[in-house]
Amino acid sequence: MKKDSLTTANAVSATTAIVYVACALFFILAPGLSMAITKTWFHGIDISLINGRTNTIDSFILGLVSATISSWIVGYVFALFYTSFAKKR
Repeated sequence: MKKDSLTTANAVSATTAIVYVACALFFILAPGLSMAITKTWFHGIDISLINGRTNTIDSFILGLVSATISSWIVGYVFALFYTSFAKKR
């Protein structure tokens, strides 16, 4: 099966955008639970010590755009490697 690099990159970036928005909403609706979960993901580091509470529309948009673009690049490179490795089988 040939993996289309653009399709993979688009799917990864769209998924990341959806997860980013859901995560942002979760942090707005349940900040305490969100911080507790984040702490477990970072091996117990108390992230509240570095939390500046800069939840602005500008920071949300910058985060969404940068996460989406970064994940598109990762998805594209992943698909290139996948196709390359699949050809060698």
